[in-house]
Amino acid sequence: MKERRVYIAVHGGAGYHGIASEQNVKNALKRACARALRGSPPNDSSALSIVERAIAVLEDDEYLNAGYGSNLTIDGTVECDAAVMDGLSGDFGSVGAVPGLKNPIKLASALLRHSRELDSVGRIRPMTLVASGACSFASSQGIQTVAPNEMISPRATQEWQKWKSRLDHSDDGDPRNLPQDAMQDTVGAVAWDNEGNLAAGVSSGGLLLKYSGRIGEAATFGAGCWAQQSHGERSGMACSISGAGEHIMRRGLARVLGEALQSRQSDDSELDTHHLLLQTLNQQFTEPLGQRGERMPNAGVLLLTKEQGEDDEVVRKLWCAFTTESMAVAYASTTKPPKASILRRPSLTGSTIDADKSSVFITALPIHQ
Repeated sequence: MKERRVYIAVHGGAGYHGIASEQNVKNALKRACARALRGSPPNDSSALSIVERAIAVLEDDEYLNAGYGSNLTIDGTVECDAAVMDGLSGDFGSVGAVPGLKNPIKLASALLRHSRELDSVGRIRPMTLVASGACSFASSQGIQTVAPNEMISPRATQEWQKWKSRLDHSDDGDPRNLPQDAMQDTVGAVAWDNEGNLAAGVSSGGLLLKYSGRIGEAATFGAGCWAQQSHGERSGMACSISGAGEHIMRRGLARVLGEALQSRQSDDSELDTHHLLLQTLNQQFTEPLGQRGERMPNAGVLLLTKEQGEDDEVVRKLWCAFTTESMAVAYASTTKPPKASILRRPSLTGSTIDADKSSVFITALPIHQ
């Protein structure tokens, strides 16, 4: 019998990760990987289901900005965004600004599956629902809802009280900007199932003190996640994006990366993923936003690729790239236990970065081993 091979990688956001919460974040990421892989029944082992299970664990953790751990809006409430995309079909489902939902990723996944069904009167079924409409759909699908205040964690409350007070009492000459560690955005996952199919997903509580009703990249098609495969299933990719939502949405970063990879994989030349990530984040993200006056466009990418190796063998590769100070990631497979890391820029580990060179940090992760 052929050995079952499933791969999962997750992230806890790109931004700043303090030492105090580092172990809690790493533990949550490892739990997500283990839960995604553990005891998957044969009829529930698709890449899409693996991504959903992983992100649901991240949403339940207080130390991550999704689900229960979400940042609070300016009004002191939790509103969540989430999305999933299936690389085999290209189907997408997302929800935005949803209150009182324990696991937004489950609703996004349910909406994706719902969109595949024929409507009794021929309506085009939605791929995105927001606010009260999303809550009504959750009830119709039997997805767990809770009282909105049950989604507010003690950590999020403390952060909100501190920064709301500073906002209310700030002077024109003292803007008192939010610190980077108060702006974590978006958890996510990418997966490769036993059939070699790919999927990606994201979930987020958004920025601290965001406007109520704001929709971020985690609910936007082409921004927060992307997954695709060639018809011959010999190439493909799945990516999950984190960072400043408005920057990411403006550039459609996930889709841009997918299109760039598809273009290169269709060529006969050897794919250089490191160069492609560098080029995309510089030329398609940082530079255009810089021209708009954005001083520090923030984004992080977790990328799983399907490539052709030697002897026409299909090879999986995992990459992480970010423009922020750090990014939290973990990965595992059915043959390797979860491994978690807080990846930090070289400048934070004793090295220096040439200010004239790229601000993008890129590394390959050994998920294939």
